[in-house]
Amino acid sequence: MDATPVMHSSKPVAAVAPAMAQAPRRRAMAPLEPVSAPARWLLGLGFFVAFVVVWGFFTLGGFVSPTFLASPFTMVKEGILLFTQYNFIHDIGMTVWRVLGGFVLATIVAVPLGIAMGTWKGVEAFFEPFVSFCRYLPASAFIPLLILWAGIGETQKLLVIFIGSVFQITLMVAVTVGGARRDLVEAAYTLGAKSRGIVLRVLIPGAAPGIAETLRLVLGWAWTYVIVAELIGSSSGIGHMITDSQALLNTGQIIFGIIVIGVIGLISDFVFKAINRRLFAWSTI
Repeated sequence: MDATPVMHSSKPVAAVAPAMAQAPRRRAMAPLEPVSAPARWLLGLGFFVAFVVVWGFFTLGGFVSPTFLASPFTMVKEGILLFTQYNFIHDIGMTVWRVLGGFVLATIVAVPLGIAMGTWKGVEAFFEPFVSFCRYLPASAFIPLLILWAGIGETQKLLVIFIGSVFQITLMVAVTVGGARRDLVEAAYTLGAKSRGIVLRVLIPGAAPGIAETLRLVLGWAWTYVIVAELIGSSSGIGHMITDSQALLNTGQIIFGIIVIGVIGLISDFVFKAINRRLFAWSTI
């Protein structure tokens, strides 16, 4: 009986290699496809460049009167004058101090109250209707009352920011704490933890990244409240400068003040994000 050697075909193996090599490539604009960090920076910067180009086209091309909208070059020139002749750095410092002061006061009150509301349902039932009601009241509506109660000094401006921030922080913190994982709580009880330990070792540490993210978001809202507070009865601050420039029809200074607010807010947001990433590197938030 002849022994005929069996030759195994290599075609299936050869066919696998091209199939693996031809794995589908995802397109750059595919849904939910991540963008690299350099591309993200370039795209973000590209929008600002395009915005300035369009702005310059309409203003320098004579399509819009300088009375209503200054050109980018005029805005820069007016900004330099603000720093060199009108002590604008003092206005910036006053505005930053008011934002931080009112925001810190709101945080001191709202975070403990929010933790209590999220932890104990009886506390939530007592405070939640009032806090939810006040959350919809615009901070600017309190300005006439605050002027009557506290005058037009710094206390009034701090209270505007406080009122605009405290109720938002309280509810958001309560929701974050109340959304704690039940399995972790039950596991802590199984290991012998008491109510105090549940709060200090499970609920607060678990909610800390979410609370930090809440504070970052509300800090951005606080910037809108301080400008409203400075538009009335103020002798310093970025809002005061914008009001004076509006009376003089100086749109260059108005736009420069608005841009300064945005830049400072953006810097504070980046700083807050960096601190949160460092403190809560283990979190996915």
